[in-house]
Amino acid sequence: MTSSRAVQPRPAVFLDRDGTINVDTHYLRRPEDVKLIPGAAEAIARLNTAGVPVMVVSNQSGIGRGILTRAEYDGVRARIEELLAHAGARIDATYICPHAPSAENGAALCECRKPGTLLFRTAAAEQAIDLERSTFIGDRWRDVSPALELGARGILVPSPDTSGEDVERARNELRVAGTLGEAVGWVLGE
Repeated sequence: MTSSRAVQPRPAVFLDRDGTINVDTHYLRRPEDVKLIPGAAEAIARLNTAGVPVMVVSNQSGIGRGILTRAEYDGVRARIEELLAHAGARIDATYICPHAPSAENGAALCECRKPGTLLFRTAAAEQAIDLERSTFIGDRWRDVSPALELGARGILVPSPDTSGEDVERARNELRVAGTLGEAVGWVLGE
């Protein structure tokens, strides 16, 4: 007789990609242009070692805008994963929104574009993740604000593109860390 034990949901860390893991060059198309943010791979490796699933949730509107193809996106994703692997780090799953913002194409705002929560809820269902015990980390308010709706923790890690308004709002409603490594330290209770 086979056991049909349900998998117990576990907490995860949801990371934004551009500006959090790699330098955001806006519509990154070429794998050779990928540069990891210093310390990002090491921070992700610490989560991996601790057994915390690492999910990437990223808006990739360049696909919907026709600026890059899905194949170009996949090449960049593979290069990021290769660079992370060289440092002993890995991403457990990646979820993207390829749609252009509604203001540009006249369509209704999709539920998968952050700050929408569809991709987080999808990841939770597919990966057995407990959203309320998870942490959302990114460099923009839209990356971390879904934590409020989903009952999770949010940590903003400002990049050169982060607005002062995003930082102030995160200070008031969530948390702000200086680096991804510092944010991971908070997650791991270090």
